[in-house]
Amino acid sequence: MEGLASFRAVPSFTSRPRSSILGTALNPRRGNSLSFSSSSSSIVRAQQMESKDDEPEPEKIELKIKEWENSMYHNEVAASQGIRIRRRPPTGPPLHYVGPFEFRLQNEGNTPRNILEEIIWHKDTQVAQLKERQPLYSLKKALDNAPPVRDFIGALRAANSRTGLPGLIAEVKKASPSRGVLRENFDPVEIAQAYEKGGAACLSVLADEKFFQGSYDNMLAIRDAGVKCPLLCKEFIIEAWQIYYARSKGADAILLIAAVLPDLDIKYMTKICKMLGMATLVEVHDEREMDRVLGIEEVEFIGINNRNLETFEVDIGNTKKLLEGKRGEEIRKRDIIVVGESGLFTPDDIAYVQEAGVKAVLVGESIVKQSDPEKGVAGLFGKDISLQSV
Repeated sequence: MEGLASFRAVPSFTSRPRSSILGTALNPRRGNSLSFSSSSSSIVRAQQMESKDDEPEPEKIELKIKEWENSMYHNEVAASQGIRIRRRPPTGPPLHYVGPFEFRLQNEGNTPRNILEEIIWHKDTQVAQLKERQPLYSLKKALDNAPPVRDFIGALRAANSRTGLPGLIAEVKKASPSRGVLRENFDPVEIAQAYEKGGAACLSVLADEKFFQGSYDNMLAIRDAGVKCPLLCKEFIIEAWQIYYARSKGADAILLIAAVLPDLDIKYMTKICKMLGMATLVEVHDEREMDRVLGIEEVEFIGINNRNLETFEVDIGNTKKLLEGKRGEEIRKRDIIVVGESGLFTPDDIAYVQEAGVKAVLVGESIVKQSDPEKGVAGLFGKDISLQSV
């Protein structure tokens, strides 16, 4: 596909990107070509006249190149494990260099292949910006002042033992990319309190702003309001920095998505969570992801998402399929808590996934859309599961 390029003058420096990774845009054997608008020459001339103060330092350019090369290697490792979600656009930044000019090739490589990849590309940029404003070392004081960690898995086990039904992780969720806004009159504290009163064992709080209209402020507000349910930070985690940040905001557990993270990242991040006292819910979508996750000794908490995060289609039969045979035997042997996620709207749905082997369920849409979320919890299970019902 013919590409489009934008140019900007940069200072000369001796180090150049390796052609094996960054020089592909210029290799004629690969079929890449460039086209320019009629105003390109004037833009280049104007940008060449920019003040030296506005030009990037060679050291910073070098660092960005190294970071990009590492991310390309990350993508190679991920692909070898069947991960189709790319961490960054392969023909995106850093910019390519030709003499005193830099350019970015624009083609199909800059276009996300599905909604999950779009979210991850945005998250990668967002996290980089947040880390610049608040480096990891500066989170230390915030961690010291964070509220004590609460036992997320213990709360689910207790609820399962008390009711004989899967423990409920009720999701405080305003919107989603597939459904749009789920609740217009959205008060996160009021919803969390209703969930807790209705019998939820834990809460999941959306932190992503762009795609789910969530925020870390919602999580802080819920904790400050005195809600006792442990909190899962529902975020797209791609770097360890996010775990420390979530803990500083009061999270008791985080979500790791196997469709996004290679095995080494899952191991590393799980160890960080244990060090911080947090639970780690590792989410899978298919047999290959389940086998990968079961191969990680540290994993003790698995979520099965019945929604295909590439197409957003839902099939609750996915939970049963992933818990059959040897996989189910190993899960029972290791006493791993399994959470059923997505597509759960009725008592029959809950009974189906419970029979398949789940000990907990994560539910958002079917109860957050109810005018009274507390009653929505009872409607989901077909009975009152609140503490008052015992």
